[in-house]
Amino acid sequence: MKAIEFTTPEAQQLYNAYFLRVKRTISPLNKADQEELLMEINSHIYEGLQGNSTSNELEKITQIIEQLGAPEVVLKPLVAEKKLEQATRTFNPLDVIKALLLNLSNGISYIIFALLYLALFGFIFLIGAKLLHPKSVGLFFKNGRFHLLGTRNPDSLQKLGLTEVLGHWFIPTMLCSAVVLYFSITLLLRLKKKVIN
Repeated sequence: MKAIEFTTPEAQQLYNAYFLRVKRTISPLNKADQEELLMEINSHIYEGLQGNSTSNELEKITQIIEQLGAPEVVLKPLVAEKKLEQATRTFNPLDVIKALLLNLSNGISYIIFALLYLALFGFIFLIGAKLLHPKSVGLFFKNGRFHLLGTRNPDSLQKLGLTEVLGHWFIPTMLCSAVVLYFSITLLLRLKKKVIN
């Protein structure tokens, strides 16, 4: 992107400061998306400068920036949407988490997605815990009814009469559950994006 050059130092400073704020706001995006947004905003400013009949550069750029609005507010939904697109394309867990965090303000559906991801990481935690403490972690039943999926002191397990039902199948079951849940959540995010558009 070629920056616009002003003859007035104050106008140049205002333009440069605005673009620093824009760059900071769009920093979570990949380089291609950042470049695309920067070019769009720069083009909008350039066209605004050409269409404005005022001869004072500082007044022109001030009016245009006021019309564009604060980048931290105006660009936040766009950044969140682009990050969501990136997350659903890549299936990268970090991109998905960043997209969820950016989109948290978009409504309760993202809170539900965040809880689903919490459950996903719970499955992964249980796999590690089972490896470290095989006798105290598992899927526990009492009198044929579900009682606990997690960890408990081995002494209290006996006192409560809890029986671990998966045994050696606990880790494969949790691993399969985590994989299925991860892909389900990511596909639900794609579906939500299509419904919104």
